[in-house]
Amino acid sequence: MIPDLSHIDTWLFDLDNTLYPEESGFMRQVEGRMTAFVMKVTGLERDAAFALQKKYLAEHGLTLGGLRLHHGVDPADFHALFHDLSLDALAHDPELLVALARLPGRRLIFTNADDFHAERVLNHLGLAHLFDEVFHIHSFGFAPKPDPLGFTRMIDGHGLDPATTAFFEDSERNLKPAFDLGMTTVLVGPRALGSEAAFVHHRTAHLTPFLNHARLRETAR
Repeated sequence: MIPDLSHIDTWLFDLDNTLYPEESGFMRQVEGRMTAFVMKVTGLERDAAFALQKKYLAEHGLTLGGLRLHHGVDPADFHALFHDLSLDALAHDPELLVALARLPGRRLIFTNADDFHAERVLNHLGLAHLFDEVFHIHSFGFAPKPDPLGFTRMIDGHGLDPATTAFFEDSERNLKPAFDLGMTTVLVGPRALGSEAAFVHHRTAHLTPFLNHARLRETAR
């Protein structure tokens, strides 16, 4: 079935594991550094630190949320962990570039990462010029997805109409507040086709073919 996105004029994308495939393994590097940092801050062994990391993620939307609340971690120190990660695992995808370029209207990034990481990854992928704005963790005052407050601040900050906005995410739970606000939700990645969540409108294992086959409004960008 051809996905009908002819009503969409704003294209909202998560960054990590959405604009590049999870199979790249890049986020495993991020996760590894995060675990090492939790070990350093808490003094826990690796397995316990990893478990705490995931607990904070589940409870606060970000591991950083728990680290700030319970351990007084400075967000700048936390984000600096990832600023020198090798980007070699992230390959240019010319077909994705073409698919994104054909989308009519605004294209925005909505990420729980910081601005430095987002700009670095987008530039490496050769996609930065296709996006009008990056709405990052500092933009929404550390109210990360899936916190509805972060979505409200993003909508207010960019004058979005949820009814004409499509949100692409690899995390199922981050789509729930978007759905509640009236956005069209698209789950992306290797687990997408197995999702049965009622708040997911569309599911695709791979972003590029989905965008290529979608029905778009006729007005050119």
